[in-house]
Amino acid sequence: MAHVPAAERRPQLVEAAIDLMARKGVEAGSTRAIAAELGVAQATVHYTFGTKRDLYGAVIEQLAAEMIDRVCTAAPDEAAPGAEGFAESVRIMAWALWDTYAERPGRYALYNELTTYGLRDPDIREALRKHQHAMERTAADLVTGLAEQTGVALATGAEALGRFFLNAFDGLAMRHLIVGDDAYRADLDRLIAAVVALAVHG
Repeated sequence: MAHVPAAERRPQLVEAAIDLMARKGVEAGSTRAIAAELGVAQATVHYTFGTKRDLYGAVIEQLAAEMIDRVCTAAPDEAAPGAEGFAESVRIMAWALWDTYAERPGRYALYNELTTYGLRDPDIREALRKHQHAMERTAADLVTGLAEQTGVALATGAEALGRFFLNAFDGLAMRHLIVGDDAYRADLDRLIAAVVALAVHG
């Protein structure tokens, strides 16, 4: 394979690692296997990331960024005024996040697997903490922005609303990974209604 600058090689290796581990699990993500996935020398992985922990941190960063970007893209530039406009905007963004999960559930499963793995590894746990906070800040910022657009005075703090939604969403997605039925449709709508009720009524 022709020489590729490190700045270009890094995202390629991250994507190769994600594809491999989404199919086969975290334990399959050795530097040798990841190198083989992309068709490069094992030394290339070591040179680009230094350690497996660094690679796992980059994988977490990419997976979290995908979820954040999808929701931010779905956020309306303008929303109808009042509680109904707020509720509809929350619904659009919540379902955009679900679609991100549903289109590539293996990536979401990998993120959760890395979460469990990272609980016993301080370095990986720090990367997880960083990106958990980033997702919570994004959720809070989106809620704040929607409230301002629609003229809704939040009855519950945006930070608490963001955490509430993300925690419940993770539970819904995990259940769907395990059970695979259609209960998520009504359950996600109930979650959206609960978020809106907390936001508008407290």
